[in-house]
Amino acid sequence: MMKLKDIRPYLTEMLNSKYPDTEIRSFYNWIIEYLFTYTSTHSIIHAEKLLEDSDVLKLEQITNALKNEQPIQQILGYSWFYGNKFHVNKHVLIPRPETEELVDWILTENLDHKSILDVGSGTGCIPITLALNSSAKVSSFDISEEALEIAKKNAQNLKVAVDFFQGDVFSDTNMNQLGTYDIIVSNPPYVLDMDKVTMSNNVLLYEPHTALFVPDEDPIKYYTVIADIARHKLNMNGCLYFEIHEKKGEEVLNMLKNKGFSSLLLKQDMQGKDRMIKAVWKP
Repeated sequence: MMKLKDIRPYLTEMLNSKYPDTEIRSFYNWIIEYLFTYTSTHSIIHAEKLLEDSDVLKLEQITNALKNEQPIQQILGYSWFYGNKFHVNKHVLIPRPETEELVDWILTENLDHKSILDVGSGTGCIPITLALNSSAKVSSFDISEEALEIAKKNAQNLKVAVDFFQGDVFSDTNMNQLGTYDIIVSNPPYVLDMDKVTMSNNVLLYEPHTALFVPDEDPIKYYTVIADIARHKLNMNGCLYFEIHEKKGEEVLNMLKNKGFSSLLLKQDMQGKDRMIKAVWKP
């Protein structure tokens, strides 16, 4: 019979040809949380726990999926973001820590009674987290019906009100129907097509390319169109926030400056990479 203490050696044996030990350790923590709601400390306390046959079967299924380089979050069906659990599947990007930093930056402002528009809902992690931590009225749209289903499910699970709707930033009809807002935020597609050759299969094979990649010849096209929307839909002194490609900070800043935005700020993430921009609209 397999015991809980055997899970880590099993994962190492099965996965060490594909993953470093640090990542296998992370998989172990995810799995014991998923199977038993245990923390790493609990796993030590309950090291002699015998696994049920159903637990062993699940462990084998998870391990086989990891062998195929499927992200652990997709396998288990959820990811953590800003202390909350968000449902994920193949139709949405897995929330990243850098996006938590963007949300945390926005939350340093007094958001109470403000109106916020998030462009590109995905899992809903940005608008839901902003709504959970303020009294702001939050709206969000995405072009993907499948992504919106996930976002709405996450809002329902976390018992928060966010107005989700379908929209395309490149559709004048859709954008003309928007209201006005105090804050507009977006983490749009920004990974260059040329970067695909350096990316791991867990991203390339399993996460939606439409939410990730932009053509090399037009790398800031989403930023440009969202900035144009913000020029018409931000209230006076309203703020525009972006998560950006680490190598496109100056290009996005120059575009925003040319469109009349002011008080431009470029902020680095915890890894020291250019990652976030804030701009103020004072027409």
